[in-house]
Amino acid sequence: MKRSEINQILIKSKAFMAEKQFCLPPWAFWSLDDWKENKASAQEVIDNMLGWDITDFGLGDYYSKGLFLFTIRNGKLHADKKPYAEKIMIVEENQETPFHCHVYKMEDIINRGGGNLVIDLYAAKSVGILEPTEVHFKTDGISRTVPAGGKVILAPGESICLEQFLYHRFYGEAGHGKVLVGEVSMVNDDATDNYFYDGVGRFPVIEEDELPVHLLVNDYANFL
Repeated sequence: MKRSEINQILIKSKAFMAEKQFCLPPWAFWSLDDWKENKASAQEVIDNMLGWDITDFGLGDYYSKGLFLFTIRNGKLHADKKPYAEKIMIVEENQETPFHCHVYKMEDIINRGGGNLVIDLYAAKSVGILEPTEVHFKTDGISRTVPAGGKVILAPGESICLEQFLYHRFYGEAGHGKVLVGEVSMVNDDATDNYFYDGVGRFPVIEEDELPVHLLVNDYANFL
């Protein structure tokens, strides 16, 4: 992805969150100079990869397969005491996050407003093997079942609990607008606990055609 494209996505995403009255912590808006000045006091932010996260999964077509995220809080396995994480995401209409599962992380995905979020589900007993059996899960504490590959549509205010080894992909339902999506989970580790069925990448390769508006989580190692 070009940095200019990432910057435009950031600007649009900030406007959408403001429209939905979802507020971020002050450090979210730091400049590069602010980061350099406050690096020592913000080590948890850096180490636990909190902050802006924009990906095209290495496929080069963000609005077809891509995702905007902001990690608000996160622990680090075997390093600190915090056992939970929280993210806010923006999902465009028909913008797919490809099938993946987690071995460690259990998560709730919440429609925080906007359009409808569609989630396709497969059960799995091990990584990379989709089971042809029914999928059992809960939405807002209510037990539900869909066939293998079945769809769940979350309207604003609804949520789904995704347990370990539950393959899922999601996208905004066409004709209903972009979706503000929350995630509350166990500690998130993008380096070791994302298992994409089609083997896509987690972070984009960035072409630096202009300076960043804000640093992404995968920028910290290069800029700080």
